Amino acid sequence: MSTSSSPKGSVWIISSALLALGFIIGSFLISGLVLKARLADRSVTVRGLAEREVLADLATWTLAYSAQGDSLKAVQADIDKDTQAINAFFKELGFATDELRPTGVGVNQRNNNYGKPVINIRQRITLRTDNITLAQKAVSQQFELIRRGVVLEDGSGMTYTFTKLDEVKPEMVAEATQDARRAAQQFAQDSGANVGGIKSATQGYFSIRSRDGDRGGYGVSDTPYKKVRVVTTVNFYLR
Repeated sequence: MSTSSSPKGSVWIISSALLALGFIIGSFLISGLVLKARLADRSVTVRGLAEREVLADLATWTLAYSAQGDSLKAVQADIDKDTQAINAFFKELGFATDELRPTGVGVNQRNNNYGKPVINIRQRITLRTDNITLAQKAVSQQFELIRRGVVLEDGSGMTYTFTKLDEVKPEMVAEATQDARRAAQQFAQDSGANVGGIKSATQGYFSIRSRDGDRGGYGVSDTPYKKVRVVTTVNFYLR
């Protein structure tokens, strides 16, 4: 006596087979997604450097000088004499009149040990120019002021400034990013991977320093030759 499968049993077997097949396919899909996620998460963080030498475009020289005596009229006459000598010095070098301006004056009066008045007048004149070559010439000839009787106080030095950072920023950021990519490629090569796109990036701080280091001394507080530097931190995908 033979027995045949019931319709309900056949349906149960088919459903189980379809369920198992769906489970297998789903597992493969999930595994693929996890693998892709892991590959996408592979990255390397490197730093890129860009440096550039530039010439300052602004020169500032504050000259401080003073005179002292027991008569206000006589002390003022000495200050006026020094001021005229300074103005003549810069005019002879070829500076425009509006590039030299008085920036401060101070008057101090006291009595000495004998009860006599002592008057001191201190004055400052500032040169501000974009003619760097002429500014350097003025510094090199500053002892001519001493020959004319003008004694500058300590700290009366030329300062050079680079003000056009915004003009070089885009190119320098690009250079730093390229430098970072080269470092990432070297890392990837050593680990058997390839460099992909940028995952994240951080632009570092731009620094402007004297190319040869700051120098102190009479009449010299800086140099017109500057070095601009920036370091970027870039995170690259690896594939």
